[in-house]
Amino acid sequence: MQDSNEEAPPQTVVAVRPQREIATVQRLPYFIGLSAATANARGLSMHLVVVPPGGHGEPHVHCGYETGIYVLEGRVETRYGPGLEESVVSEPGDFLFIPPGVPHQPFNLSATEPARAVVARNDANEAERVVPYDPKEAASLQ
Repeated sequence: MQDSNEEAPPQTVVAVRPQREIATVQRLPYFIGLSAATANARGLSMHLVVVPPGGHGEPHVHCGYETGIYVLEGRVETRYGPGLEESVVSEPGDFLFIPPGVPHQPFNLSATEPARAVVARNDANEAERVVPYDPKEAASLQ
């Protein structure tokens, strides 16, 4: 954490070309675009996520920040809420908003084509606050 007496490093225009995917808590290929680490961003992160054919992310929760998703390719079912009992299907051109603290899990509905989406969050260090979610545990509490 930065000392309140220190000035933040100056910001400038930064171009980022992701060269490789990274592993995430969600267990999906992410291509890091903009974040605190790559662009000295202070309140924004933006990445490309790929859901492999027939694949899915692990259930998880984003703690304390909003997520906006824009689907570029494919059809993705996002299960969400307590026990992941609700769902919505997103297609190319659709936007999806996920509020902070809402458990969710994406599923690629195609067995042959990957799904790709741009993911933006209002936290430049969001990867540090992704928490795995167990829908079975949630169901047992109801």
